[in-house]
Amino acid sequence: PAQSGAHRNRMFNLTRLRATAGALGMAAGYGAGQLSAPLAEAKADKERKNVVVVGGGAAGLSVASMLLRKGCDVVVVEPAEFHYYQPGWTLVGGGVMPAEQTRRPMSKVMPSKATWIKDSVKSFDPDANSLTLASGKTVGYDYLVVAAGLSVDFARIKGLAEAVGHDGVSSIYDYSHAQATWRDVQAMKEGVAIFTQPSSGVKCGGAPQKIMWLAEDYWKNIAKVRDAVRIEFHTGIASMFGVEKYRNTLDKMREARHVDAFFKHELIEVDGKRKQATFKTADGTTVVAKYDMLHVTPLMGPPAFISSSKLAEKASGYVEVDKETLQHVRYPNVFSCGDCSSLPTSKTAAAITVQAPVLVHNLLCAVEGGKGKAAYDGYTSCPIVTRRGGLILAEFKYGGALAETFNFPPFFDQGKEWMPFYYMKTILFPWAYWNAMPQGRWYGTRTIFEPSFKK
Repeated sequence: PAQSGAHRNRMFNLTRLRATAGALGMAAGYGAGQLSAPLAEAKADKERKNVVVVGGGAAGLSVASMLLRKGCDVVVVEPAEFHYYQPGWTLVGGGVMPAEQTRRPMSKVMPSKATWIKDSVKSFDPDANSLTLASGKTVGYDYLVVAAGLSVDFARIKGLAEAVGHDGVSSIYDYSHAQATWRDVQAMKEGVAIFTQPSSGVKCGGAPQKIMWLAEDYWKNIAKVRDAVRIEFHTGIASMFGVEKYRNTLDKMREARHVDAFFKHELIEVDGKRKQATFKTADGTTVVAKYDMLHVTPLMGPPAFISSSKLAEKASGYVEVDKETLQHVRYPNVFSCGDCSSLPTSKTAAAITVQAPVLVHNLLCAVEGGKGKAAYDGYTSCPIVTRRGGLILAEFKYGGALAETFNFPPFFDQGKEWMPFYYMKTILFPWAYWNAMPQGRWYGTRTIFEPSFKK
């Protein structure tokens, strides 16, 4: 009996340890999208490689590292000089994290055994199992993984590209603009602060309001100017959040913290000189709002070389894959995960930690002539920072079904703010990202324990 009790204690402690560590993977934040790139040029223009991975971001490097450990030859196509920890940009804009902690040279995170092509993709020819680079070179592949992230386009909203970064207009969806956001937050002493969110998909759907909550917290508890600042949240969607449990909490929070919300308000124009923002409402009318500070979530979408290709879903432009297997619906040697895929779930780094091992397993089964049985259930996580010392850890899967790890009511409810989650987000998650995710050693709620799937 004594041995049996000791065994139960050991098993309980292991389970608790894995659950605690699991938050690291699940909440690596909002989507980590297109990241940055040099190590080695391709050895020959048309040299065929086993697997070509397009994208050196969180998804691309996770998959590449996993495949390399499985014995694959891997080429990574990525043009950028730097790799960014994009979930940290909310914290940069809120004055919680230095910007320098959110980027590293791509050469420091690129898998050493991968062949790195420092170039961008111009087009795909999936019928010929090849892609063309911006340089004009052609790269052939046996298997292709498209993990190129999202394209952030400030120019798609009239006047925004000219205004952002100065005159009180900023955005956390860019390394330099996130720093400008913090400057604007500090400079705000009185007036109207507007925060926007489009109706279309963005990296981490909770991020547009995370920065608002951090700014409100700063103005109230640090700068002591909250009574002189009116906060407006203009969102193109119909509510504060897509999942009811968290939406209810956030609705109560905006009322308690005196945030004026305007739903189905789509930002269509910014006039930086006049400090005016124009919104289109659900009935087609336009509303002009004056601001002293404007934080904008720009429009995003798949890169043009994806949306214009045969790999794209016609309606959305994203890589059209099966939502469970992550395999392309028309080209069986093509796979995709992360923000550029058509997967109907929130685009976050947490989602990638679960998607990547599913993709790798199913791709390796295809290499062996079989069909993998690994299935992605849509798991994603959005750590909604609500203040310094407060965070709601939203976890859900396809259809908005809850998939919570730490929910033990009445003692612990993930629909409420919790201080431990905040310090996971600000300290543990960044450490886990840099030390495990590009290396392909983080498996979401399973932490460092690689999942096994039936063949």
